[in-house]
This record gives sequence, C-alpha cells and structure tokens, in this order.
Amino acid sequence: MAVPFRTSRVEPPSPTCPLTECMRLLTGAWTVNVIWYLRDGARRFSELRADLAGISSKTLTVRLRQLESEGLVQRAVMPTSPPTVEYSLTGFGERLLPAIDAIAQVGHQLREIRESRKQSS
Repeated sequence: MAVPFRTSRVEPPSPTCPLTECMRLLTGAWTVNVIWYLRDGARRFSELRADLAGISSKTLTVRLRQLESEGLVQRAVMPTSPPTVEYSLTGFGERLLPAIDAIAQVGHQLREIRESRKQSS
C-alpha cells in the first residue's frame, strides 16, 4: 500500500517575505562572521582580516562592500597619512546581533550534544 502524499499547509515564502529578505542579507561566505567581529566597534581592514583567519582580501572586500550597500556596515575614512579606513556596524546592522547570538547559542548546544554522544559511544 502506498503512503499518501501530504501537501504542506505552510504558506511558501513570497519574494517579499520578511524572512527571505533577512536571510538574503546574511547569505554568502563570511557575512555573519564579519558582522560578528564588528559587534564591539570599528575595525580596520587589516584587523578584520586577522580576525577572520582564512579569508582572502578579495572576499573580505566584496563582503564589506556588500554589507555597506545593504546599509549594515558603514565605512569611515580617517584623515591620517596614509589614509586609514574603519568599518563599523550601523544601527540597522546592530539589529541583527540578537539573531546571530541566538544562532551561536544553538551552535554551542549542538557541539555539546555531539561531544556527549562521542563520549557515550
């Protein structure tokens, strides 16, 4: 006997779905990590590059430009010689921090679950 196919009762996200819009901001390699490291204040490019071990300069540049164009990060050129550029979260970008913190908490819990499973086997 075949198992009947059940259709979902959940509405599919539309192109203007708020969840889809928010998740679009967070997609891309290193995006969440960049936001994470900007949480405590402004960072220079070289500082972010050191924070994000393994990221290439090109990828970091692309991510910062993307986040700036979305209004999540602001770029400030300091009047030094040579000029220094600092990146920081905007107020809008800071609004993502509670969601990122919640995801990190679930990640810690997942790690604990996996470690306890390894120890019990």
